[in-house]
Amino acid sequence: MSDVLVVGGGIIGLLTARELVESGAEVTLIEMGETGRESSWAGGGIISPIYPWRYADAVTALATWSQHAYPELVEALIQEAGMDPELTLSGMLVLDMEEHSVAVSWAERHGHTIEAVEGAYLHEIEPQLGSGLTRGLLLPRIAQVRTPRLTKAVRRSIEERIQLRENEEVLELLVDGGQVTGVRTPDGTIQARRVVICTGAWTAKLLEQLGETPDIAPVRGQMILFYGKPGQINHITLHRERYLIPRRDGRMLFGSTLEHTGFVKTTTAEAKEALYRAAFEMFPVLKRTPIEDHWAGLRPSSPSGIPFIGAYPGVDGLFINAGHFRNGLVTGPASARLATDLVLGRTPILNPAPYAVDAAR
Repeated sequence: MSDVLVVGGGIIGLLTARELVESGAEVTLIEMGETGRESSWAGGGIISPIYPWRYADAVTALATWSQHAYPELVEALIQEAGMDPELTLSGMLVLDMEEHSVAVSWAERHGHTIEAVEGAYLHEIEPQLGSGLTRGLLLPRIAQVRTPRLTKAVRRSIEERIQLRENEEVLELLVDGGQVTGVRTPDGTIQARRVVICTGAWTAKLLEQLGETPDIAPVRGQMILFYGKPGQINHITLHRERYLIPRRDGRMLFGSTLEHTGFVKTTTAEAKEALYRAAFEMFPVLKRTPIEDHWAGLRPSSPSGIPFIGAYPGVDGLFINAGHFRNGLVTGPASARLATDLVLGRTPILNPAPYAVDAAR
């Protein structure tokens, strides 16, 4: 019997398992497929919420804590796993000026840096930008990571220190007398007196047997990948709900859609065409840049984008760390630390009340 069983091997589950084992717990992690292959792999890896001023303070608190933690985490992963997640300080350029005053107020309140840029200077720092775009807001301290590299690095850093069970689906949560005792899978029973559910968009489905389920549902997001040249575009750039992320090797991610299609994860030609047109309107050079790939992922949506992190009511030893919607990467380190604090009975890094597991929230 492990001290703690983590169900779900996306970035939230992987980071939670790492935080637990770093704290001295004996951990088993179980994943229905391969670790890091669902929304964690599909996501862009911006270490900031999109339009961060639109989110509740609870999300900002998780994101800010994580932004400070990422440099140390990435350095540790390079040493432990021999793999570089490519944490890159790109800065984030927001070209939607309608929210200028709200954005500035948010930055002042939370201690973030934001600068208004326009005219010739805007096109000096981002020469390939479309000529019709003349004003923007620059958040110079925003970074990015390459999500597949990050999840692989975290997995590699813990795989010799935990029991890792991939391609094994949890069929049932085992509860006896109000106490969780483990899970049942096609391969048998795994015993544990503490279980942390980190199953993203599948969380409500897994918890249906217990009656009350958190309000978490899948939302499909499609992205395209351009095969560009290094240095063509400098900043993470947002405009009209779309974003472009330039990688070090010249590849550029452009996304993404928000589609309520249940658990359907297939891509569509219509979304690809819409993303392509939005991309070259933002950066005309992309009309001459080949598309290398097109994929979709399922984000775990939640009310107001605030994740559920805490004890499941009425079942001792059962915890949830899920529902991060578009912000699993940016809030992952803080979410893992907060969940670990609660599981191990430590003083939490943040006030846990806003993240409490309440099906009515």
